[in-house]
Amino acid sequence: MMAATHLSADNNELLERISWSQIEANERRLQRRNFWVAFAFMSPAILLVTTFLLTPVVYNIFLSFTRWKKFKGLDEFAGTANYVKLVTNRLFADALYNTSLWVGASIIFPLVIGFGLAVFLRGVALERTFKSIIFLPRIFAPTAVGVIWFYVYAPDGVVNRFLSFFAGGEVDIGWLYQSDTVTPAIIATFVWQTVGLVMVLILLGLSAIPKDPLEAARIDGASSGQVFVRIILPLLLPTLLVVTILSVLAGFTVFDLLWIMGAANPELRTLSLAVFMYFEAFQKGSWAFGSSIAVVIGAVVLSVTWLQALLQHRVDKMIR
Repeated sequence: MMAATHLSADNNELLERISWSQIEANERRLQRRNFWVAFAFMSPAILLVTTFLLTPVVYNIFLSFTRWKKFKGLDEFAGTANYVKLVTNRLFADALYNTSLWVGASIIFPLVIGFGLAVFLRGVALERTFKSIIFLPRIFAPTAVGVIWFYVYAPDGVVNRFLSFFAGGEVDIGWLYQSDTVTPAIIATFVWQTVGLVMVLILLGLSAIPKDPLEAARIDGASSGQVFVRIILPLLLPTLLVVTILSVLAGFTVFDLLWIMGAANPELRTLSLAVFMYFEAFQKGSWAFGSSIAVVIGAVVLSVTWLQALLQHRVDKMIR
């Protein structure tokens, strides 16, 4: 009797193992089927990204290690010669310095002004109208913005006429033709176009903050300043981080405004890394050298993106 019971228990255990094996096999088959179905749906996007993004990037990296020149083709492999030439090039130092200024300006001014506008416009009359007007420059192409403001800053443009009205005499300043005014003038144009997007992102972040902590803090007697510093600002950190990273990337890759508005290029004040790359690759025909500049810009952008992911993870953990 005991032997029969033991045999029945073994059979039940064997059947249980077989059933679990079948379940696991079915799950693996389902996972494989889902993978190939998802891959089939993603294949057009993968093909497009590979063809028009990844392949040019890889080819650009390959060119940076050659001596490829316009109309001459590939002469020979150069190893790291282009990068050595880039590091020792005086124009690269100027471009790196100017780009650093642009990155700093693209972080500070749009963030401060956009944050102030976002806080000020919440709940005021005609809020949507003001937000639409401030965001409107963002829908224009940077090339169009550069052309418009090129004439605004002209010697007989709107800015000088406006200053002449208040100065009581004729003001004739070549804003884009003087080394001490060209950078602030283009930065002002950049801020005018980008501050609307920063404002909208911060408004979205403010609207996502839950009201319960704010109401609890006010009931406990916290002042508006304490509520802002200790509750609103920490909860707004993820949004501010995204805005900061986007501003950094915009500062490193800005080209349109600098190329159009800084055509005179007084004392190389408008020579950024992107402009330097375009000048070397398409103006001088040094495609390999221009590719090395593009690789450096790409490495910086990837580093910033990695830093964003790291900081975002830490901020999320801190808030939680």
